[in-house]
Amino acid sequence: MTAPGVVTIVGGGLSGTEAALSLSRAGVRVVLLEMRPETPTGAHRTGNLGELVCSNSLKSLDPETAHGLLKEELRTMGSLVLEEAMKARIPGGGALVVDRESFSRSLTARVEADPNITLRRERVDRIPPERPLILATGPLTHPDLTGDLLERIGSDRLSFYDAISPVVDTQSLDLSKLFRGDRYGTPGVGDYLNVPLDPENYRQLVEDLLHGERVPPHEGVEDRPEVLRAFEACQPVESLAESGPDTLAFGPMRPVGLVDPRTGRIPHAVVQLRAENREETAFNLVGFQTKLRYSEQDRIFRKLPGFSEVLFLRYGSLHRNTFLDAPRVLGPDLALRKIAGVYPTGQMVGVEGYTESVALGRLTALFLSPRPPEILPPATTAVGALLRALIPSAYRPEGDPPGPGETGPFSPVNLHFGLFPPLPSRVRGGKGERRKAIVARARRDFAAWWQKSMENVVLEDPGTFHLRSGRD
Repeated sequence: MTAPGVVTIVGGGLSGTEAALSLSRAGVRVVLLEMRPETPTGAHRTGNLGELVCSNSLKSLDPETAHGLLKEELRTMGSLVLEEAMKARIPGGGALVVDRESFSRSLTARVEADPNITLRRERVDRIPPERPLILATGPLTHPDLTGDLLERIGSDRLSFYDAISPVVDTQSLDLSKLFRGDRYGTPGVGDYLNVPLDPENYRQLVEDLLHGERVPPHEGVEDRPEVLRAFEACQPVESLAESGPDTLAFGPMRPVGLVDPRTGRIPHAVVQLRAENREETAFNLVGFQTKLRYSEQDRIFRKLPGFSEVLFLRYGSLHRNTFLDAPRVLGPDLALRKIAGVYPTGQMVGVEGYTESVALGRLTALFLSPRPPEILPPATTAVGALLRALIPSAYRPEGDPPGPGETGPFSPVNLHFGLFPPLPSRVRGGKGERRKAIVARARRDFAAWWQKSMENVVLEDPGTFHLRSGRD
């Protein structure tokens, strides 16, 4: 049993170590449980904390990009994992690329040397009784712990693989070549944008999907039998194309009930686009989860009508993951609605990307600190935009109906500018100037929120802080 006033964290990945170090710095004692190396996974090679198993890039540092902006906010919030990543940085252009072994070793050493953190190497098969409890077990959560979680929250609230369709910037589309409409709905009215394809367009798309270069599975992770069986429930679009030349036209691309108002006829097939947010700044390609390489997605989908200048905010993917139906199971403080005092974080709550996982760990620690913020970060900030994608109900104006993020199926998110609310007025100068305005607004709103949140905190430098005592 953990002593009163101690936070227990299960999982020593990026989010778990970020939460542990952040809580320790706020004066909170932590017990961190990590099953490696005694219980290995199919992806990790060491027992080090924060081991990166895929890419060694944490993406852009440019503050004019969404990921650069997120890092800027995390540095202000005192992210210690990001601090260690900067120390382990190796040449990588404008990206934060790290020496993965040096990074994980130094992160492990920092945790082991922290007097407020007790690191225990043990596997957790059931949700521990200690509260508060942070679950940061990531995409490779042990099956026993997964089973216990399923029993407690419901089997329909936990997924075991990502089925992510590409997301595109609405303003990069030629909307004159698309039309609105729902299957069997009123022509010209509906929640979906439709890309009409004639027989020739359709055949070309199928041909490209069949011959496009694909990403191989992660050895030991996605090639396990139980994972392959899970994939059968949600096949990549190219796999559907392999089952027959007309499969897509009678499946996700069926045009039934969709009349193109420009021709008065039903197209041979359609690619449907569904809004990612209430403001419709971004749309995803419905049913187009894919294992195609990013460059291939770029090449193939640009051939679609209206897509010649398309900007991809996120490419499609399909891989092993364990994640919660965040909009329906999380409260505004990231705690589980059904299990009091339990806080999932990192990839488990449905974020993609290293920096996003760090951000969730930092936010979870902030909510559990002795003086948590009184309000959530604004949706106009990077951390706020990420939170709004996970718990849209917390940001929905009172009286407004649920938006797309609350009514449709939930897919893991990574940060992109399509998650940010639209600017209040049109910005001249194209995409670059529009993004500069989004970043400027984010900086202004984040600074105001952070200052308000830290009224009881003394900032020592952009990367550190400590709680203000009564005599300061």
